[in-house]
Amino acid sequence: MANNKSAEKRVRQTEVRTLRNKSMKTRVKNTRRAVGEAVAAKDAKAAAPKVAALSAAADKAANRGVIHKNKANRIKARAAKAVAAIA
Repeated sequence: MANNKSAEKRVRQTEVRTLRNKSMKTRVKNTRRAVGEAVAAKDAKAAAPKVAALSAAADKAANRGVIHKNKANRIKARAAKAVAAIA
């Protein structure tokens, strides 16, 4: 437990940041899954805008420090490669 005001504030800040980070990670995971479903259905037209959304979500998460920059690039590259394979 927090023993002083600054420690209590840090606890509150951590809770808010944890929720924000969780939300961003979930957004990346959901868009990643949507791309995977479109690729599995061999639908290149539907996958293209989903890859763009995935790129935006991954870059946003990387810029805010939620995920590492290299991880964001790896996610984007794998998605683009998968869509290119079915196109």
